[in-house]
Amino acid sequence: MKKIDTRLMHPAEQIALIIGRIYRRKMTTTSGGNISIMDDNGDMWITPAGIDKGSLTPADIMCVKADGTIVGPHRPSSEYPFHRALYKMRPKLRSVIHAHPPGLVTFSIIHDVPDTSIILQARGICGPVGFAPYALPGSELLGEKIAAEFEKHPDYKAVIMENHGVVLMGEDIADAFQRFETLELCARTILNARTLGKPVYLSEEQMVERERSIRKDFMHFMDVEHPSDERAIRTDICNIVHRACAQGLMCSSYGTASVRWRGNDFLITPSGKQRWDLEPDDIVQVKDGMIEAGKNASRSVALHFEIYRRNPKINSIISTQTPFLMGYAATGMKFDVRTIPESWIFLQDIPQYPFGSQYKQVDKMAEGFRKLPCAIIRNDSIIVTGDRLINTFDKLEVADFSARSLIMAAPVGKLNPITDEQIEDLRVAFHVGQ
Repeated sequence: MKKIDTRLMHPAEQIALIIGRIYRRKMTTTSGGNISIMDDNGDMWITPAGIDKGSLTPADIMCVKADGTIVGPHRPSSEYPFHRALYKMRPKLRSVIHAHPPGLVTFSIIHDVPDTSIILQARGICGPVGFAPYALPGSELLGEKIAAEFEKHPDYKAVIMENHGVVLMGEDIADAFQRFETLELCARTILNARTLGKPVYLSEEQMVERERSIRKDFMHFMDVEHPSDERAIRTDICNIVHRACAQGLMCSSYGTASVRWRGNDFLITPSGKQRWDLEPDDIVQVKDGMIEAGKNASRSVALHFEIYRRNPKINSIISTQTPFLMGYAATGMKFDVRTIPESWIFLQDIPQYPFGSQYKQVDKMAEGFRKLPCAIIRNDSIIVTGDRLINTFDKLEVADFSARSLIMAAPVGKLNPITDEQIEDLRVAFHVGQ
């Protein structure tokens, strides 16, 4: 997968890459949304008007130069006036994303903003979210109203547009896209949680305590070896993470995968790296409980270490967030996967742990995976384990499909689960738990 590097990629390449991701993730339509970048020369690069968002190439991206001259084969997006207004008001921010993703449009049409304290990282990445009153699309007035809303709060980088969509800014396009994806995840989590029951939001005290409980005293080691089997694992992890991002099972801001290498040594995704753009060299080796020098391992590294140490049959772990699974994590509602045989065979019963347990109850959680392959941490994530990375990913897909089915069924009728007798037949026939 092509990596975003603003030092190496032309603005037109960056825009074509990101709009493609947004379209394939079904967060915009063929004609909807627009993206721009302001370069060091004061020229604005922006998506064109009336051109298929599913097939844009760098050659399609338009340039509105600092003097107002328009360069390119098409017309620039009709919304470029509000992009221009935002850059004028926030000159240190160099990218704007506007789109109509379903979750955030839902908040747009009920005239509300999502509470980002539903998920910890959303608060830090998205910051406070504003709400701009309606104005005619493409008008100078729309730009004025959006700019005025951003101006109300120095930390605003995301604004819901009344009966329209969302607009977000970033220091670069990767920063803006991460904020966009994370805010949409936040919105969909709240909507799914409301379908299931009552969302539970994190308090300031919980968020502060969680940060305090993260273990930071790991030793580091030098002289890292990269034999062929280790390099193969790095590539496998990156491929699975990219696949998860493309399918909406991970997003830029969250998702951890690890694979056992030799004994209890393993490789794990880093912290502070956007998931879409991971490369093999970013993956962190953990050896004898120590971390590869010069890198920051996932904050969940201590839990992964204990799971591998206590469970020799587990060879891979994925922890992530999806809007449907997070609906359960944000309500504490039981995630009953006795829906179809495959769901129970793969997942069995799924326990829930309190927020922050992966740092404060490491031993208890690691021991729990002796009997059950999955667990939910409230307001945080789902953790899935398996004997091979592809099988672990398969379980994650099954978990997400099961959560989708249950949430879609909720307005229609009550779940009629597989009976205890049928579960026992499955246990015997498929050797579950053996």
